[in-house]
Amino acid sequence: MAEIGTDLLKAKQLLSEGKLVAIPTETVYGLAGNAFNPDAVASIFSVKKRPSFDPLIVHVAGYGQALSLTKNVPEVAESLAAKFWPGPLTLLLKRKPIIPDLVTSGLETVGIRLPNQSLTRKLISSLDFPLVAPSANPFGYISPTSPQHVNDQLGDKIDYILDGGECHVGIESTIVGFENGKVSVHRLGGISVEEIEKVAGNVTIELNSSSNPKAPGMLANHYSPTTAIVIGNIDQLLKEHSGKAVGILSYTKEYENPFSKTLAPDGEIKTAAKNLFAHLRWLDRQPLDIIITETVPNNGLGMAINDRLKRAAAKKN
Repeated sequence: MAEIGTDLLKAKQLLSEGKLVAIPTETVYGLAGNAFNPDAVASIFSVKKRPSFDPLIVHVAGYGQALSLTKNVPEVAESLAAKFWPGPLTLLLKRKPIIPDLVTSGLETVGIRLPNQSLTRKLISSLDFPLVAPSANPFGYISPTSPQHVNDQLGDKIDYILDGGECHVGIESTIVGFENGKVSVHRLGGISVEEIEKVAGNVTIELNSSSNPKAPGMLANHYSPTTAIVIGNIDQLLKEHSGKAVGILSYTKEYENPFSKTLAPDGEIKTAAKNLFAHLRWLDRQPLDIIITETVPNNGLGMAINDRLKRAAAKKN
C-alpha cells in the first residue's frame, strides 16, 4: 500500500520525478502529476483506467499561474475567479500550447482550478509546474474523500498519499465554460448554479455527454458503486425489494436497517454533500443486493448531489 503522510518535500520530489501523488483538496482527493509531463499524464490515465477522451483539470497555485496557461480570458471568468477562487470552481478557458494535448483530450480549452486546501496549495506553490489531478480512484467509481479511500483502491499503484484529512466539501468542483458570450455549467459541483448566476447572470446547464465530453464528469455513467443503486421513494422501494439484502441511503430520515446511512441528520444540504461519497463507499462494502436511495431538494448543492446519484444509478448492472 502507499505511504500516507504530510511530507511536502517527499511529495514534491516524487512529482518532480514524473511520479504520481494523491493530493487532498476541499472537494475530493486527486491523483496528481506534472501537467507539463506527457508521460506523467499518461500514467494517470493508465492507473485510473480512464479513457483518453475524458479531459483533465489543471490545478494551479494562484491566479497568475492560471493566466500563464491560458489566453483570451473573458471578463466574466475573471469575475468568477475573483469571487470563488480558491474554491470548488473550475473554469474552462482557451489554453496556451504549453498545455499538452493529452491533458485536454485535444480540446482547445483547459479546465483550470485553484483548490482551497492549504497543504496542496503549499505543494503546488513549491513546484515549477502545475498539477493535473482527477479524482484518485478507478475511473467511473465513487470519488475518494479521505486518504484511506485512496489507499483502498490505488494504494498498490502509487507511492505517496498526501494526508489533508477528510474533504470538507465532498463533491467535485463546478465546471463553467464560456462560448460565444454564453456562460454554461458543464458539471454541477461545490459551487451552486444560484451562486454562479449572482456573478455571471443567467447560465445554461449542459451536463450529459455519451462521448467526447467538453469537461470531466459529463459521462452518463459515473461515480458508481459496484452494487446496483435505485432512486425513488425509499419506503415504496423497500416493499418492492423485500426479501433482498437492501442498503438504504436516505436524505434526513433514519432507518433501523443496519445497512442504512443518512446523508444529512442535521437537515443541512452541505452535510449531505460532504457525506455522499463516503456513505456510498460504506454501503458498497456491505453484503447487499441493492442500494436504494432518494433525491434531495433540487436546489443549491442539491442539484449536484442529485446529478451524482443519477449517474451512479445509470451503471449497467
